[in-house]
Amino acid sequence: MTGKKLLIAAALLLAGIAFIYARRPPPLEVDTYTLAAGEVRASVSNTRVGTVKACRRAYLAPATGGQVAALHVKEGDKVGQGQVLLEVWNQDLKAQVALQKAQIQTSRASAEQTCQLAGGAEREAARMSKLQQRNNVVSEEQVDKSLTGGKSQRAACRAALRTIGVAEAQLAVAEAAVQRTLVRAPFDGTVAEVNAELGEFVTPSPPGIPTLPPIDLLDLSCLTVSAPIDEVDVARIRTGMPACVSLDAFPDKRCSGVVTRVAPYVLEKEKQARTVEVEVTLREPKDLAELLPGYSADIEVLLASKDQALRLPAEAILEGNRVLLVGADNVLRERSFEAGLTNWNYTEVLSGLQAGDRVVLSLGKEGVAAGATVRAKP
Repeated sequence: MTGKKLLIAAALLLAGIAFIYARRPPPLEVDTYTLAAGEVRASVSNTRVGTVKACRRAYLAPATGGQVAALHVKEGDKVGQGQVLLEVWNQDLKAQVALQKAQIQTSRASAEQTCQLAGGAEREAARMSKLQQRNNVVSEEQVDKSLTGGKSQRAACRAALRTIGVAEAQLAVAEAAVQRTLVRAPFDGTVAEVNAELGEFVTPSPPGIPTLPPIDLLDLSCLTVSAPIDEVDVARIRTGMPACVSLDAFPDKRCSGVVTRVAPYVLEKEKQARTVEVEVTLREPKDLAELLPGYSADIEVLLASKDQALRLPAEAILEGNRVLLVGADNVLRERSFEAGLTNWNYTEVLSGLQAGDRVVLSLGKEGVAAGATVRAKP
């Protein structure tokens, strides 16, 4: 009886084991990644969207207010440095210039007359001196008067010549007043906007006053991308570092950028993270093609890179630099590792893992933890 009971107990135990094994859930399927060497880049990206800007942009207005008398450009025109774009009514100032030119002519004629008289008086004084020396026919008083008259006339000549300089200076003042009524291009560029029409009254538009400038001029020969970067990341950025620019309007990434400016202050605005403005300038002409100021853009500044580094994809890394390692028995084991360079896509593995190790890449909808049995998919 005892042997029979043992057989029954063993049969029941085997049946229970078989029942439990049959009811056990099948192994979970997970995506895996096999560690291998590849390129890893440490980079920093902007916090909020950036903007494509022209290297130079000028909001031009006349130095003095007045009525628009001539408008020499329209929107989209290419202009050269020094070209007159707009002219305020200035007929009175031009008349003043003409008056000063006439005054110069008068002063020159008067100076010529005075200098001729001075020359005659000096020659007369010389003759009187010779006569006195020869035979004393001329008195000393007459000689003295002649010499004094000659010197006086020469001084009057010099004063007349100085009068010409004064008149020329007054002409420069009048011409400068005319120039204040002209709007000239400070650099070669493209007219973006014209906010004035003939006959309208325009005034200077100093900074801080919300008035539209008559002319908006852009220099499109080079473009920069200005983007805010978090204050935590900006300490590692230096001018001269390479950078890539991504634009929503174009699928191709432009990687000829160079960091040309890091703002010397932190921008603080209410309810916004504190950021620092960083500017990236695109160097290659092909990267500038089709770009326009105002496009939204993102920048990625390259801090460091390694061509052949053991790397992990970002989606395989758990909090605290941990991964789920797939063992030879398809059982997951948690493993920590030391990280090196990192970016949004890959992280360098310095120690803790080896090339050829398989780690869980996707946990699936059900989730998975260490100790679970899985069926790995490469």
